[in-house]
Amino acid sequence: MLEARSVAVVGASVKEGSLGRQMMVELVRGGFDGAIYPVNPGYEDILGHRCYPSIGEVPEPVDLAILGVANQRIERALRDAIGAGVRSAVTFSSLYEAETPEPGLPPLAERVAELAHDAGIALCGGNGMGFLNLEANLRATGFATPDRIRRGAVTFVSHSGSAFAALAFNDRGIGFNVIVSSGQELVTDLADYIEYALGLASTRVIALLIETVRRPEAFRAALAHAAESDVPLIVLKVGRTERSKSMVTAHSGALAGEDGAYEALFDAYGVLRVATLDEMADAMELFSSPRRATTGAGIASIHDSGGERALLVDVAADLGVPFARISDATTARIQASLDPGLEAANPLDAWGTGIDADEIFIQCLRALHDDDDTAALAFVVDMTRQGEPHDTGYLHVAREVFASTTKPLCVLSNLASAVATDEAALLRDEGIPVLEGTASGLLALGHLLAYRDFRARAPIVRPAPVPGDVRARWRTRLAAGGDVSELDGLALLADYGVRTIDMRGSASADGAVAAAEEIGWPVAMKTAAPGVHHKTDVGGVALGLSDARVLRAAYDDMAYRLGPQVVVAAMAPPGVELALGVVRDAQFGPLVLVAGGGLLVEVMHDRRLAIPPLDEARAVAMIDALRARPLLDGVRGTPPADVGSAARAIVRLSVLAADLGDLLDALDVNPVIVTPDRCVAVDALVVPRRPQAARETRGLA
Repeated sequence: MLEARSVAVVGASVKEGSLGRQMMVELVRGGFDGAIYPVNPGYEDILGHRCYPSIGEVPEPVDLAILGVANQRIERALRDAIGAGVRSAVTFSSLYEAETPEPGLPPLAERVAELAHDAGIALCGGNGMGFLNLEANLRATGFATPDRIRRGAVTFVSHSGSAFAALAFNDRGIGFNVIVSSGQELVTDLADYIEYALGLASTRVIALLIETVRRPEAFRAALAHAAESDVPLIVLKVGRTERSKSMVTAHSGALAGEDGAYEALFDAYGVLRVATLDEMADAMELFSSPRRATTGAGIASIHDSGGERALLVDVAADLGVPFARISDATTARIQASLDPGLEAANPLDAWGTGIDADEIFIQCLRALHDDDDTAALAFVVDMTRQGEPHDTGYLHVAREVFASTTKPLCVLSNLASAVATDEAALLRDEGIPVLEGTASGLLALGHLLAYRDFRARAPIVRPAPVPGDVRARWRTRLAAGGDVSELDGLALLADYGVRTIDMRGSASADGAVAAAEEIGWPVAMKTAAPGVHHKTDVGGVALGLSDARVLRAAYDDMAYRLGPQVVVAAMAPPGVELALGVVRDAQFGPLVLVAGGGLLVEVMHDRRLAIPPLDEARAVAMIDALRARPLLDGVRGTPPADVGSAARAIVRLSVLAADLGDLLDALDVNPVIVTPDRCVAVDALVVPRRPQAARETRGLA
């Protein structure tokens, strides 16, 4: 499909402004040198190419059929193409029909997909805009594209046709090898396009704008292949909405949301997530350069404005982009080049009198580059028109420094609309990225550092499994369905190596007192009434019960309101509360969650998710990413908490998730108390998956 050498254009036309004419125009405009066969019974010749009444009358084999026909004709057109032996097709049709031609027929989109699948052909669309393969000079689209598109190192695949067009028409000269508007992906999907791009020697970066993933396992395999091939993936995932109310019984489900699986998936495979097309464009351009950050801790930047330097510092702080901490030797080297009165620092304002400015900037940039802590350089100047000659000024500075250095270097303009595109093109032609915006440029540099960190990750150390009989016993228990009590939930955690609070069950006041005597006073008591998941909401928790009299009174009240079943537990030690969890995503399976615990889980969306299993290093990284992380270091005289023990609890929970996650809708462990010397789970809510759903999953597997 993407490298077709012969193309049939079904619905070709000579009518100005029509889709049929534009399909032909685009093939010619792109320089396609293969065979072109217009198909339309109304014409004998279109744009100098003989026209055929039907695709079956084309005299030679056809690799690709571009089907520019209306919804009501698309099924017949595809059937005819398949009958003529075509190997692939593109359709722009929305594939909508108000009602099926006959009762009981599946919708049009399903019928078209079935036709293509049964014939074993690739199909781009429907409801897309086709594709451009710049390396093959093949523009399989019916929509206007630029006369000239720079060839380069970026593959872009988009579920949005408008974004496909916007990137094709970008005025900054981003170089593409392939651009695809994949539409509904009835047959050929993201995973296929990624794998194709990875097979091209020219591909340095793959960018995706996606709404959903249609083949989760194939998509994961493609992400893994990209990571193994050291080809960065930049993804703009749209539709970040909260999951519907189907998982309100568990906080972990609500915290994960509809987007949680993508967060975990992208982190696992080093995918660089962007939030806007501007950020994507800057990241595309930066990663198109063969230079990658490999060492150093942060960026170094040089400016010609104190105000814009302060702007960059403020925005970098908001976005979490670090600056290199330059050495004393680098500082002295810079100071020797600066005009009097200027301070050597990073970021650096190097504009003084303007005399010998070019040489000052060149020397200072080289000094910043040579510092061990510098990972990448940013020459932060507004790319307003300089005018000829171009052998002086900022264009000259950028070229000279780029030619004599090896680390990533970009020119960063604070205002996109001020960039002189023709002069910026002079830098881009020499491989120097020009980033167009303070925030988008800094985010792109942050992605450069993040990808370096991903590449530096050690391979995962697989955690020790539980004994086979333990795994089998819990799989049998969860597959049976039914409520899992809090006691059983804590027993499940303990079996998987998560330390739990000492707890006993009882159905009488005497039994509760006996349990407290065994555990040791003071104790907590909670209702164990079936179906009560959030006990504090119904007054089902009593804390700090110090003796038998107080416990009996609390028990009588709780039993009267909620029933006789209770659990008695040791009082949790003082410490920092976290929440851990497991939630099953419908597409990507079980995820491990860590969040701020206790009430924080209700009011703060402060969480991280990961695909199991995990090792301790990855678990620590999850904890470090929380906004609540500073609490673990000790606040106002409280001792630091044992982060390592919390990480080990997450690792053990990840083993549980990998073993049993397909049988769970969710598992909440909230709170988990992290003290200076341990981590202990205080509460557990287990929500087994419906038995029918679990059987369906096993059948699919």
